[in-house]
Amino acid sequence: MDKFMEDIRIAIIGHGFMGHEHEAMLSKLEGYRLIGISDIDPKQLEDVKEGVKRYPSNEELINDPEVQVVLIAANNNQHHDLVCQAARAGKDIICEKPIAMSVDELDDMIKVVDECGVNFTVHHQRRFDPDFRTIKEVFDQKSLGEVYTLKNSLYGFNGNMHDWHIYIKEGGGMLFDWGVHLLDQILWMMPGAKIKSVFADVRNVINYEVDDYFKVLMKFDNGIMAEVELGTYYLADKPQDKWFERHWFMGGNTGSAYVDGFYPEGKIVRTSHFLTNVRGTRTMTAAGPTRSFGPPADGTIVTEELPKVNTKHEDYFINYRKAYEGQEEFLVKIPETRRVLALMEAIRESARTGMAIQFE
Repeated sequence: MDKFMEDIRIAIIGHGFMGHEHEAMLSKLEGYRLIGISDIDPKQLEDVKEGVKRYPSNEELINDPEVQVVLIAANNNQHHDLVCQAARAGKDIICEKPIAMSVDELDDMIKVVDECGVNFTVHHQRRFDPDFRTIKEVFDQKSLGEVYTLKNSLYGFNGNMHDWHIYIKEGGGMLFDWGVHLLDQILWMMPGAKIKSVFADVRNVINYEVDDYFKVLMKFDNGIMAEVELGTYYLADKPQDKWFERHWFMGGNTGSAYVDGFYPEGKIVRTSHFLTNVRGTRTMTAAGPTRSFGPPADGTIVTEELPKVNTKHEDYFINYRKAYEGQEEFLVKIPETRRVLALMEAIRESARTGMAIQFE
C-alpha cells in the first residue's frame, strides 16, 4: 500500500503555542497520524499526549524513518536551518509563517528543497478565517461595484509581547507575527493585481526592541488603495463593537461593507438612490451647514446581510491531505509567500526612510 492510501505520518518541531495547537488538531483530524513532537526545551514536552513520541532532539525527529512530513513550529529564526535539514533527510515540509526572516533566506531554502525534490509549503491557516472569507466573498461577487478602498485592521489593548516574540534576533515583532497574515490575506484576495507603491509606518510604541504598531498603504494597479493597520496598544471603550478584534472595511461605487470580529458581524450598506450634482438641501450641524456630512434623511441608508461562509482552520490540513494525494493543488504556494516576504522588506524600508517604495 503506497503513502497515498494511508494516513499522513506527521511530526511537529516546536511545542510552544502553535505546536500545542497543531498537536490538538492533528490528533483528531482524519487522514493524519501524529508520530511525535520535539522541542529544544524538555519541559515543553511534559504535556505531550499519550502515545505520541517525545524526541529529545530535532535531529532525531527529522531522521525518524516513520515520519513523512515535518511541521516546523519553532521560533522564526530557526526556520531556515530546520527546513534545510528536513529537506536533506527527504521529508516533506510544512513551515509556520513567516516562512523565513528574509527573501535571501527563503531563496536558499527553495534551492535546497528543489534539489531534494520534497514538498514544501507554509501554514497560512488564516486564509480560512471567517471574517476574511466573508469580505473576500463580497469582493469576489462584485457586490460593491468598483472597489476603490480596502482596510484590514487588528487592535489590542495589552501592548506587551511575550516569550521570544520580544526579541529581534528570534524574529519577534508584530509584522512577523500578525502582519504576515494580514498582508497575505490582501494579496490572496487580489492575486492578479500588482502593487505599484508601498508606504508604511512601523513603530515600537511600548516595547523596547520589536514593532508593536504598523500602518501600511498599498496602491494597486487595479485602482484599489489598501490599508493594513495593527496596534497592540490601540484603545477604545467600545468592546461591544468587537474593538479589540478584527475589522474590515471595503468601499465601492455602489456601496460599502464592514465586517467586525473574528466571527464576524456586519452589513453591506448602500444608499436608496444615488446623489446627483444638483443643488441639495443644506443641513445644519454642530460644525455648520453641510450637504455631504449631515445625518441622512430617513430611508436614505439601506443595508443587506453579508454573505454566509463556512470555513475553519482545519480546512488548511484538509487541503494539504488532498494535495498530498494529487487531488488538488497546495493552497499556499511558495512564490506567494516570497512575495509577502518581499513586501515586508519594502515596508521596513519605507518606515526607515519615510518614503514610498515602488514595488512591482
